[in-house]
Amino acid sequence: MEEEQVGEEYLFKIVVTGDSAVGKSNLLSRFARDEFDHNSKATIGVEFQTQVVEVDGKEIKAQVWDTAGQERFRAVTSAYYRGAVGALVVYDISRNTTFVNIKRWLDELNTHCDTTVARMLVGNKCDLENIRDVSVEDGKNLAEEEGLFFIETSALDSTNVKTAFEIVIREIYKNVSRKVLYSDSYKAELSVNRISLANGTDMSKQNASCCSR
Repeated sequence: MEEEQVGEEYLFKIVVTGDSAVGKSNLLSRFARDEFDHNSKATIGVEFQTQVVEVDGKEIKAQVWDTAGQERFRAVTSAYYRGAVGALVVYDISRNTTFVNIKRWLDELNTHCDTTVARMLVGNKCDLENIRDVSVEDGKNLAEEEGLFFIETSALDSTNVKTAFEIVIREIYKNVSRKVLYSDSYKAELSVNRISLANGTDMSKQNASCCSR
């Protein structure tokens, strides 16, 4: 009975990580509000948006957390990752240094997450093809090596943004369906997150398309 009650409402916490200025905030605003801010300022601390997605007839609230990529905000780390069941690890295809740093972000994710996390490597700003500094092949190879999903996106022109989040949400849902996440700690975290949802804004419902790795 208890499992059925948990299944009535799905709330998945997803974190977006990566170096500063790779476009994390714009990926989030494009997904949640279909907006892009050309004058986007560096995120200070932590922000989150909530979006409702439908998967296999189930209504799922994706609570997506965005954080500052700068070192001086690292103090928020443990609270930021707590309860996360999905992660988009983002680099900028026009800046190789942001790609090189992906392993550090993955290490951080592995250190702070104690449950099964659906992880997606995201090469953002694919609209900057003319100044590309990281090949698609390099992105694919790293994803394969680390066991990640991989996609290239553009928050500017909306390319693959919705798809990236939907693949992660579907994978989380699959994990939950396998009962991987039905631990006491996950249930406790779900309750805490439900309360914090009152401070967020529910966005319009979107239908998820079927995606695969």
